[in-house]
Amino acid sequence: MAFTIRRVDYFYAAVEDRPGEAYKLLSQLAEFGINLLAITAVPVGPERTQLTLFPEDALRMASEAQKAGLSLDGPHPALLVQGDDELGALVGIHERLYEARVNVVAASGVTDGRGNYGYVLYFRAEDIDRAAAALEV
Repeated sequence: MAFTIRRVDYFYAAVEDRPGEAYKLLSQLAEFGINLLAITAVPVGPERTQLTLFPEDALRMASEAQKAGLSLDGPHPALLVQGDDELGALVGIHERLYEARVNVVAASGVTDGRGNYGYVLYFRAEDIDRAAAALEV
């Protein structure tokens, strides 16, 4: 089971829950040259959506957002797992975290349809170093 795990940072951005709002933000980030490793979007009320943005370069993201007056919450630490998609691919990862008594607060994953997957693990700030150590990151 081949996979890599690395530390990543993420930022939250809240947008109005209307057509085109995510497009506007993502277009602006693309204009700034911000490459995203992952993104999620969830409703946070009847009129708002929270985007969670995982940039390849968190310092650049923070700098460009500040220059543009974008309101971002972060950076926050997480772990990104990328690997070969096969049955039980995440079992060993969660087993090591369980043995280290580290709680996963949230996670998101997806396969690419070509045999690979990406998986983001969220932890409490005080647990990220223990999680990284348990996973030998």
